[in-house]
Amino acid sequence: MSAEYQAVLWNRNKKLYDLTIAAGVVVFLGLFVGIGVATRTQATIETLLIRGFGAGALLLLHVVLAIGPLCRLDPRFLPLLYNRRHLGVCTFLLALAHGGFSILQFHGLGVLNPLVSVLASNGNYDSLSQFPFQALGLLALVILFLLAATSHDFWLANLTAPVWKSLHMVVYVAYGLILAHVALGSLQAPERPTALAVLLGIGFAGIASLHLVAGWRERAPAPDAAAGHSAVDVCAVSDIPLDRARIFLLADERVAVFRYRAEGGERIAAVSNVCQHQNGPLGEGRVVDGCITCPWHGYQYRPEDGCSPPPFTETIPTFSVRVERDRVLVDPRPNPPGTHAEPARLGTASGAGEPS
Repeated sequence: MSAEYQAVLWNRNKKLYDLTIAAGVVVFLGLFVGIGVATRTQATIETLLIRGFGAGALLLLHVVLAIGPLCRLDPRFLPLLYNRRHLGVCTFLLALAHGGFSILQFHGLGVLNPLVSVLASNGNYDSLSQFPFQALGLLALVILFLLAATSHDFWLANLTAPVWKSLHMVVYVAYGLILAHVALGSLQAPERPTALAVLLGIGFAGIASLHLVAGWRERAPAPDAAAGHSAVDVCAVSDIPLDRARIFLLADERVAVFRYRAEGGERIAAVSNVCQHQNGPLGEGRVVDGCITCPWHGYQYRPEDGCSPPPFTETIPTFSVRVERDRVLVDPRPNPPGTHAEPARLGTASGAGEPS
């Protein structure tokens, strides 16, 4: 992201990413149907395709939900995050194929409208073993459609990052509905596959564990609290890697404190840890060409005022900072987004801090 920025559109990386997804889906469906034909001689191709599309959607949804915590645990997974929304759209398309073929096969030949039949053919909502699991799947499909339809940056820009992020957190509701849809459906299957229940449990445990571990790992260090609104001693200057940051929790807000090179010596500046694009963790990024660069999608902000370089207009809150006796002190009160907060200057020879 720079003054010469141009929309990426369908660059080589995006095409390669999507071709890899498409090839993976084709291979998965081929293996699923092939193994099904060999092991389940009574199953029709239509039934195997319905199950294959559903299994593919469920597997891909687990991948989508795992990418976020994996990236927080290890930056080598960041390339997967680059176009995670493409994975989300592919998940919806597989779920749509699963739902569409299911409705046509099981509800398409009756006197009722197929969608009405899905909701009205089974009213046993008070029975666990006979619960109308199809309704749960239909509701999950509606949510996945909503997320896929609003995945483009147009909606992100117009809804604002916090609203867009909150909307897309509903994916966890869809995930819960899908797990219930599959689990309740397996209860009504003649063979009641135990392996499916085990796989669902492993998948849920894996996703939950990744999120818990990532949340525990990224806990912000708790500096000594200062009375009132006075500055908080967060760390020593040497604790902050050059051109990187450390993240602290001040007044219930995550603050990224950066040490970076500048004309005349090194500087210390503090900004909000939340990128305005998709709430990415700015404190896990680096200072590149004088700008804090988000590790998720490359959005940039000047450390002294939290403004994106022209022609971009995104802004983030800044925090007043000073250095005393090689200790970094940060005012926990955020300045309004885009407010200039003079960085603390460091001595060029020893790196000792100057009172500011």
